[in-house]
Amino acid sequence: MKEKTKEILMATGRRKEAVARVRLMPKGKGKIIVNGKESSKYFPTIDSEMQVKKVFVVTELEGKMDVLANVSGGGINGQAGAVSLGIARCLVELNPQLRTVLRREDLLTRDPRAKERKKYGRKGARRRFQWTKR
Repeated sequence: MKEKTKEILMATGRRKEAVARVRLMPKGKGKIIVNGKESSKYFPTIDSEMQVKKVFVVTELEGKMDVLANVSGGGINGQAGAVSLGIARCLVELNPQLRTVLRREDLLTRDPRAKERKKYGRKGARRRFQWTKR
């Protein structure tokens, strides 16, 4: 009897203020589309683009799956981290044996760091107002 595989896998990735809704198509040609644009055009720096592609490089699935991602909030680096986490979660849903490989490369960990809130009596989160003697 044939094993039934899912046509489209979905997952959510978050980083800082960015939230990515990722759809992964197992039968694809390796296209990564973020908010309607090619990933190379959407992410201006090579670092952020490589962060997204690192998941496929580590699992040796580069060029075999298509990714459609909708990202909102945050900046470019936060969005790249969110898409990366979303793709990693989709791959684990597809093949649970990839969990150890992705965990070892720290691609399944949700980075909890976010901007610290501004406190009263301060210029920012920690910076104090300038002190004057006279």
